[in-house]
Amino acid sequence: MADGPTLQAAADLGRHPLLQAWQEHAGLLPSASMDDLERARLRAQAADGITRPAFRVQDAGLLADGLHYESRIAQRNIVATREHDAHDLFNAMVWLRHPLLKRALNARQVADIGIVGPKQRTRGQYALTHFDEAGAIAWLADDDLLQAWDAHDWTALFRDGAQAWGRGIAITVHGHALLEHVWNGHPQPTAKALVVRVPAPTLAGRCVAGALVAHWPSAEVVVAAAIGAAHVLVDPQELRPLPLAGIPGWHPLQADPAFHRRMPCFRPLRAGRRYPPPLRGPGGA
Repeated sequence: MADGPTLQAAADLGRHPLLQAWQEHAGLLPSASMDDLERARLRAQAADGITRPAFRVQDAGLLADGLHYESRIAQRNIVATREHDAHDLFNAMVWLRHPLLKRALNARQVADIGIVGPKQRTRGQYALTHFDEAGAIAWLADDDLLQAWDAHDWTALFRDGAQAWGRGIAITVHGHALLEHVWNGHPQPTAKALVVRVPAPTLAGRCVAGALVAHWPSAEVVVAAAIGAAHVLVDPQELRPLPLAGIPGWHPLQADPAFHRRMPCFRPLRAGRRYPPPLRGPGGA
């Protein structure tokens, strides 16, 4: 009986290219226990030597400390986690794979809580939350794609630039709410992306499913440092929307010539909207 949910979860994770990269954690879905998460945490720490916070049941006893969710992570090294909740399980999975990014986001949140208190939110906190919930890192080596993206020219970015996906551009998706949406069958998820410039040769061989990079530790160190230093994510307007349905092979209707005009996720650029230049990654120009 124990194998049934695991096998079904593995099958479900194969439904969408975005989820294929999470097969190693298929056994945690759909309803891992805290003991399951603790064992996974200890395995992850043993593998890379990076400490993750413990996952503890979010109940009245835990919440009695009166701490803000983010402050509890920073002060007690505990992530309050609802049992049998896919959203919180994906959050735990992201902690397992991307601990440096999560630590940087948490440190910034706590710093702003210290300035404005737990009942107000800064522009930076909104940016951090958007990235935490729906975030992706776009590893970019092709300036033509960036120009198309900045203009929300979705046809140029996805159809004309189809051959560049997985070569001149690739993405790492870590937003746990976005993963949950895809798990639940959402057909048009949109990521909130930071763009990181890297040389094209560094992308070779890193993609596990089309244009998807599951984990790039040496490059994520650079992103985490930029987040921690508040060089990025100081305003939500920094984040570029990336409709994942446009990535070649990620939606069954892409052959329709009107696909990028008809689907509501492909929104036009708002007047006056401008995006910052890419972050420079390891070996980036």
